[in-house]
Amino acid sequence: MEIYVSTDVEADGPIPGPHSMLSFASAAYSPDKTLIDTFAANLKTLPGAEGHPKTMAWWKKRPEAWAACRQDAQDPALVMPKYVDWLKALPGRPVFVGYPATYDFMFVYWYLIRFAGESPFVHRGLDIRSYAMAMLKTEFLRSGKERMPKRWFDDHPHTHNALEDAIEQGALFCNMLMENLS
Repeated sequence: MEIYVSTDVEADGPIPGPHSMLSFASAAYSPDKTLIDTFAANLKTLPGAEGHPKTMAWWKKRPEAWAACRQDAQDPALVMPKYVDWLKALPGRPVFVGYPATYDFMFVYWYLIRFAGESPFVHRGLDIRSYAMAMLKTEFLRSGKERMPKRWFDDHPHTHNALEDAIEQGALFCNMLMENLS
């Protein structure tokens, strides 16, 4: 069985390495939208990495979200192996789900390889917007959340708290999946 691992990342720049993943969270869903489990962690910044000026200006406008992702920051070398164990303990094969998957997967995959030496996702990832593009039969740039049907959304906030956003995006994806497969 596939387990859809909706994952959200908060970072201080556009790419991993020169910039750090500050926080990430995953919400593991079965295809019927059962929330199986969650994983969340705030991370210490990478040695020598710096926040990108544009990203840091964005964070200055969101002080509550910034404070939340800096609480109890842990060493990625300790967190990422625990995340691998969590992914491997799920009752099926994990499939990464993100919005946008290109950004979130890039950070998670880089950190997994760098700090855990492996990725249980391999290269399996779904982008919610791309899935919406196919379902809506429209162009990619015309398939953002503002053009998605309201019925696909549950009443979850989008707060830039990685766990809350991973839960929100996972429910959205599962609603789309169930409609598409029915």
